[in-house]
Amino acid sequence: MRRLLFRLIVLVLGAMPVVGAGKEPAKPSRPNFLIIVADDLGYSDLGAFGGEIPTPNLDRLALNGVRLTDFHTAPTCSPNRAMLLTGSDHHVAGLGTMAELQAPNQRGLPGYEGYLRRDVATVAERLAPQGYRTLYSGKWHLGLTDDQDPFARGFRYSFALRPGAHNHFGTDVVNPLTGKPNYSENGKPLASLPAGFYSSDAFADRLVGQLRASSTDEPSPFFAVLAFTAPHWPLQAPAADIARYKGHYDAGFDVLRQQRTARQEALGLVPRGTAANAPRLPGGAWDSLSPEARAAAARDMEIYAAMVDRLDQAVGRVIAELERTGELDNTVIVFLADNGAEGLDPEGSAKPLLGPVLARADNSLVNRGAASSYVLYGPGWAQAASAPRWLVKGYATEGGSRVPSFVHWPASARGGQIADTLVHVSDITPTVLELAGVTETGSTPSALAPVRPITGISWASWLRGEASQVRRPEDVLGTELFGSRALRQGEWKITDIGDGRWHLFNLAADPGETRDLAAINPAKLAELTRLWDAYATANNVVIPTEARYRP
Repeated sequence: MRRLLFRLIVLVLGAMPVVGAGKEPAKPSRPNFLIIVADDLGYSDLGAFGGEIPTPNLDRLALNGVRLTDFHTAPTCSPNRAMLLTGSDHHVAGLGTMAELQAPNQRGLPGYEGYLRRDVATVAERLAPQGYRTLYSGKWHLGLTDDQDPFARGFRYSFALRPGAHNHFGTDVVNPLTGKPNYSENGKPLASLPAGFYSSDAFADRLVGQLRASSTDEPSPFFAVLAFTAPHWPLQAPAADIARYKGHYDAGFDVLRQQRTARQEALGLVPRGTAANAPRLPGGAWDSLSPEARAAAARDMEIYAAMVDRLDQAVGRVIAELERTGELDNTVIVFLADNGAEGLDPEGSAKPLLGPVLARADNSLVNRGAASSYVLYGPGWAQAASAPRWLVKGYATEGGSRVPSFVHWPASARGGQIADTLVHVSDITPTVLELAGVTETGSTPSALAPVRPITGISWASWLRGEASQVRRPEDVLGTELFGSRALRQGEWKITDIGDGRWHLFNLAADPGETRDLAAINPAKLAELTRLWDAYATANNVVIPTEARYRP
């Protein structure tokens, strides 16, 4: 009997798996990452954020993910992209200001190189050695030379527009300022583009091609960036897309501003009653424009809507590829605009920057939107897109730095939510690294010195539902660009629009920054000013002697 019992025990134990013997238990697969960046997209341009432009592909992702209503960027593009890819403040990463707009007292100073410094690591440089496929398609704007190309900064596959803007139909293959090609592929300058080039289509299709090619070469998780140049000026789109919006904006930007703000209230993106207190740019009411000016402005908004529509179609093709390969559910998708809506006035503030190219363009009403045109949609439409917040791109106000953003990740605990937690573009790199299980410390092959630390805050615990907020009430978030400064602590914020004067706002009660509390709360103003001074010292902020960009 004892022998029989012993044999039974041996048989049972023999049938059980032995820990540590043979093949190791399967580990959970590491997630893929797709970062989608729209260029100069307004806060309310997407349907999921209050817009009337059909954006079904992005809306599907946003509504099934978590919409971030308090997501902040730098006020313009290249400083923001530096923070997105490194997790460091842009004054530390080499883009203290845009390379094209350096003030005399900023030139040659550390942090103002105009390209990504070598002592900050890109997220791709951190992920590639840990087995991630790293892919880039679209606008770079972080350096124009081969050694500053995305291929030289950790992206194994890349198709890049190196400067900050281009003709969306690809007629400017060579940069007229440098005489060098605007585009590169895998680090090599391109002398030509394929026939039928249109920016949003090309960037999305190249990324799909990279996903397919890299999956064959390296069957591993991927980190991909899809950086559109739409709807950045010049406003250009295929004629058929523009035609679908004919007459949609004849009522003007004042009406659009009201309609979008009301939809944001209905969607729960802003508190009820916000629309009544939404600020607007001074002057330039729609009814004050001549019939000819209204016709041209309505046409410009039709083109803009077509560009947003086409961008959404392009995103749809990338998502379809992820669904085809079964990767969508294991992909963390982060969408963001790179700054607030562009408010340059084509008849005023745009001329110092774009005067010669505007003079050469055929901007007749019938030609607007074609490859030979060069139009901007102006401050009226921009403030409609930024409403209910103050001002537009180029300012450290809410209108210049609070942008539409969402995270789509089926494994997240926050699917279908609208979240008002304060988050920042510099948080994306540490979030990706934590979710990928990759350490932030150490050096990279591109670094000539120890890598500067990441200062963004990971959202990983918050996305998993383990934390209620990303930042603590006492945490501070500072910013500066073109002399426009701001600092946020909880719901309190100080703002300087570039004239050297601090304003104090409580964003919980006044999301549009319409009521300056500086005079009645000097103690809070002094407290936040001291915190901003500490931020500026820690990040080598140099206030420009002259404003080089002002919408």
